[in-house]
Amino acid sequence: MIATWPATLPPPQRDSWQLQPQDARRKRQNDAGPPGYRRRFSSVARSVSMVVKLTHDQRAIFDRFFCETCQQGSLRFWMPDPSTDGWPLTTGSGEPLWVNAQTREPLTLSERWLCAWGDQPPAETVVDQVKFLKSFQIWVLP
Repeated sequence: MIATWPATLPPPQRDSWQLQPQDARRKRQNDAGPPGYRRRFSSVARSVSMVVKLTHDQRAIFDRFFCETCQQGSLRFWMPDPSTDGWPLTTGSGEPLWVNAQTREPLTLSERWLCAWGDQPPAETVVDQVKFLKSFQIWVLP
């Protein structure tokens, strides 16, 4: 069974977000001129670095998830895609689509990633005297 990211944790901070695809090329050595490349593999993972700002209780949930549920980051997990999940679905002109027009409940997108933890364990700093920043890297698997 694959673990699921705790729903009680906040989404990552937008200014911390960095996504980079894995390099799927193999460089060919040429005698002269610019380097040449060929495809090394077709299934490309994406590296995502992010930071979440946590309360004391959320910090305990995060630590328990990483240490116990994911066994110190050795197990994969499902995580909502922070760039898509929960965002309102809109028309081509930008008008929101509604689940129910009378209650004006927006229709939202839903997407999740299958993830593996990055090479380094999460790092932690204290901010605002009582909050914690957890910075970490994950691999979004193809």
